[in-house]
Amino acid sequence: MKFIGIIPARYASTRFPAKPLALLGGKTVIQWVYNQVVDVLDEAYVATDDTRIEEAVKNFGGKVIMTSTQHRSGTDRCFEAYKKIGVRADIIINIQGDEPFIQHSQIQLLKNCFNDPRTQIATLVKSFTSNDSFEMLENTNSPKVVIDKNMNALYFSRSIIPYYRNEKKTEWIKDHVYYKHIGLYAYKSEVLKEITALPQSSLELAESLEQLRWLENGYLIKVGITDVETIGIDTPNDLDRAEQYLMERKNEFR
Repeated sequence: MKFIGIIPARYASTRFPAKPLALLGGKTVIQWVYNQVVDVLDEAYVATDDTRIEEAVKNFGGKVIMTSTQHRSGTDRCFEAYKKIGVRADIIINIQGDEPFIQHSQIQLLKNCFNDPRTQIATLVKSFTSNDSFEMLENTNSPKVVIDKNMNALYFSRSIIPYYRNEKKTEWIKDHVYYKHIGLYAYKSEVLKEITALPQSSLELAESLEQLRWLENGYLIKVGITDVETIGIDTPNDLDRAEQYLMERKNEFR
């Protein structure tokens, strides 16, 4: 199968404007992301709506596609970029443009989900550990996932799921394996076309999670479990954390 990676990158961000161009260890965040994934995919592209990001990607030798400013989600931007690329692929991987430390193993795990021919969409999760606090579990910016025995997602929620009845909340994370969602997606190309044509669903609007639209419409989302912890950059404080993380592990990253 042919795998193409697309990295949506917007300039406008409420919490951190221009974050794809923020410097981390002397390189832009978007260059870090691109460099981390380009070697494990058949092709990789940045999909942006801003000429400043386009120019930055061209300057470091990356491939970039200009897309509309009107997209509701990264998935919609991925589909427009895929159409403009004009190259046939079996699987499109949607890679967050603010994850500079994404690992080859995570991309490979997503690819492996399509060894099952029934897989339509794939994503990753990571388990909370017993050392994590209840506040981390309760964080609504960290969606939780429940999975069936066939490793398909049953539901995603900003609330804690499942609710552990008859147990103190502070003990939940010790007595049950909870999974947090890692925002990577892979889609069969024909499925990507279909899901971007769907209207927003009631569950999606309630939780502000687009993957619920896909579940409501009967699509199977295969789940891979990673043990790799990464740092997503949503705010300037996250960038400071990433800089510290990089300094501590400078031999691991190029």
